[in-house]
Amino acid sequence: MAERIMYIQLKTGYNTDRGPAWISRVRFSKSWRTAYFHDLALRQVSGLFDANFVDPATGDEYWVSGPKRDRTDGRYTNQLPSVDDDVIDEYEAFLAGAPLPGKEKG
Repeated sequence: MAERIMYIQLKTGYNTDRGPAWISRVRFSKSWRTAYFHDLALRQVSGLFDANFVDPATGDEYWVSGPKRDRTDGRYTNQLPSVDDDVIDEYEAFLAGAPLPGKEKG
């Protein structure tokens, strides 16, 4: 499985860009249509207003994307995400200019 450090935000039940957000290691299925994050298996969907993945067990919608170096991951808020302990060093190196693991070539 491919792994990437990603920005994830819960959209269901919150005003635009006000849900909890994380910088976390996400594993992707071979087809990249399933993202495994914490204990969730999120399925990629299209056509949603403000989300690109859904938890099929609960219907909760999530936005999953690569983190931004300027930390403007939330489009309409300056709320900073929680950073999982196991990715802090790699994320801080990314913020300082290093490529993300798995994205060294773009």
